[in-house]
Amino acid sequence: MDTLGKVLSRDGTPIAYERFGSDGPVVVLVSGALCTGTTEDRPLAERLAALGCIAVTYDRRGRGHSGDTLPYAVAREVDDLRALIEELGGRAALHGNSSGAVLAFEAAASGLPVTHVSGYEPPLTLDAIGVADRQEQADRLRALLADDRRDAAVEHFISGTGAPPEIIEQLRRSPLWAEWEALAPTIAYDYAVLGDSLVPVDRISQIDAPLLVVNGSASFEWMGGSAALVARSARAGRHLTLEGQTHMVDPDVLAPVLAGFYANA
Repeated sequence: MDTLGKVLSRDGTPIAYERFGSDGPVVVLVSGALCTGTTEDRPLAERLAALGCIAVTYDRRGRGHSGDTLPYAVAREVDDLRALIEELGGRAALHGNSSGAVLAFEAAASGLPVTHVSGYEPPLTLDAIGVADRQEQADRLRALLADDRRDAAVEHFISGTGAPPEIIEQLRRSPLWAEWEALAPTIAYDYAVLGDSLVPVDRISQIDAPLLVVNGSASFEWMGGSAALVARSARAGRHLTLEGQTHMVDPDVLAPVLAGFYANA
């Protein structure tokens, strides 16, 4: 049975979480951009619970049922995870999806009491030449949000992932679009987590816990190379490619991999 709760972060921000399962290793799931714990992580949490884990989803600050405190800082998101881990008994594994994986890596590198850390397709790159372009994209996003142009901000972000205009128009007509507009200010938070988007080799090397980085063979081609570098940069890193998986990974495929990692690493 799932359990709902809230915990106060160091700056007083309430962070909402949901717990699945009653026994086994504890893992906190960290969602990516334009997602809440419920919309993205619940299916994976349910499958991990069925495989003998205690899986915890949460709404990152500024999303869903969690609060927010300005000014934003990545360190405050790390504090949110610190408060959750303390609430859950003092030690936990972390698993992040997309930009949430990068936040999980940062939390582990910051010295949180993490037993294991894993991530699916962190959107990090080896392309130093593209840093200026990515900075320009982030600056444009912040300008749109400063003018409260949430629709344009969501479009700007999704187009930056490579989605063609016709797909964006289809998405705009879906119920998801209104949810994404509500979450639009938090896109800037994910840009802050990613920094220049280069694999932070030195930071990853400070992670003491076993680390697993996973990508899909049917996803963006560059994801595999960056995932491999993240794994090589860690003190105890492993890289795995799931055949046939895209950036929208099937939780039925991913959950057994993660459960085995948390149980055996």
